Amino acid sequence: MSKEPFFFTSESVTEGHPDKVADAISDSILDAIMAQDRNCRVACETLVTTGLAFIAGEITTDCYVDMPQVVRNTIRDIGYHSSQMGFDWQTCSVVTSIDHQSPDIAMGVNTAPDKDQGAGDQGLMFGFASDETPELMPMPVTFAHKLCHRLTTVRKNGALDFLRPDGKSQVTIEYENGSPKRVDTVVIAAQHKPDVTSEELKEAIIEEVIKKVIPREMIDGDTRYFINATGRFVIGGPMGDCGLTGRKIIVDTYGGQGSHGGGCFSGKDPSKVDRSASYMARHIAKNIVAAGISKKCEVQLAYAIGVSKPVSIMVDLMKTGVVPKQRVKEIINEVFDLRPSAIIEYLDLLRPIYRKTSAYGHFGRSEPEFTWEKTNMAEIIREKAGL
Repeated sequence: MSKEPFFFTSESVTEGHPDKVADAISDSILDAIMAQDRNCRVACETLVTTGLAFIAGEITTDCYVDMPQVVRNTIRDIGYHSSQMGFDWQTCSVVTSIDHQSPDIAMGVNTAPDKDQGAGDQGLMFGFASDETPELMPMPVTFAHKLCHRLTTVRKNGALDFLRPDGKSQVTIEYENGSPKRVDTVVIAAQHKPDVTSEELKEAIIEEVIKKVIPREMIDGDTRYFINATGRFVIGGPMGDCGLTGRKIIVDTYGGQGSHGGGCFSGKDPSKVDRSASYMARHIAKNIVAAGISKKCEVQLAYAIGVSKPVSIMVDLMKTGVVPKQRVKEIINEVFDLRPSAIIEYLDLLRPIYRKTSAYGHFGRSEPEFTWEKTNMAEIIREKAGL
């Protein structure tokens, strides 16, 4: 762990950001199918732009889902309900292009005896945890998510009724001796109606968003705020930028701390280890930190398509561990079954829970659907480590 002072910045985006609109649509389609067919295979990609939502991918299921209606309902729930925004759930075009999953993939992934279902693809997945917040997440991305969630809350409850769905946040934390010391900079970009002034918007966001989220003790006289730094943010959402599924993978994970294997989560059923193994790696890393083994932990799992057991497991305690890394790796193998089918059963992933994950991060959440956030194995790990 670095002892030199440094600054680290992470960002988040609201559910109305065009990339997150795409993620939400992909996960809503997955949920609608999984609610009827637990054995579905879904890889749904979404593109949104002015007046258009286009969904494509490979889906194998026995059920019927009205996909255009799912798309429209998702857009409506996010808050795009006026043609003035360039994107309206009632009038936008919805185009679909769906194929079946490749039989070559299905051959290696269909359920085998004794949970030996093969991985849905090759890939490397990372999980990360840090003791710098109660959620065992890095502080910059935790604050960034909470700011964006607050932007959405005050928009939907009418407290700041001039806001529109699109928005972004960015938080810079100053670290000292490897630990967060203070918030150095907060950046907010909030889409708004044309009739609000920059001064009104800035004052409202500082009072109703920033001060409601960032702890007072983390702010000092040198903390800087940049609110809609260009002055206006009226045109946004899919009208302002084209949105694509899976284009916010650092927002979805740890805000740039730790490593990333490159795969996205949204629109993928849990047979895809991009999703299920990333959730499991987070679960393992979080339980290791919760057990007091280390202050920070990163876990990598790697798989080969059609093969059930990971081809490699890596654990990095980032020079904060009190137990040798080799012993921690042995404990992981003793405690956790890392075959995809076993992960799916252990984390109870065959449920329509994924729409909630599509915004404000897949990790560091307290909702009951987020089973990978439980620290139920921390005491067992601690005992096996002899602590």
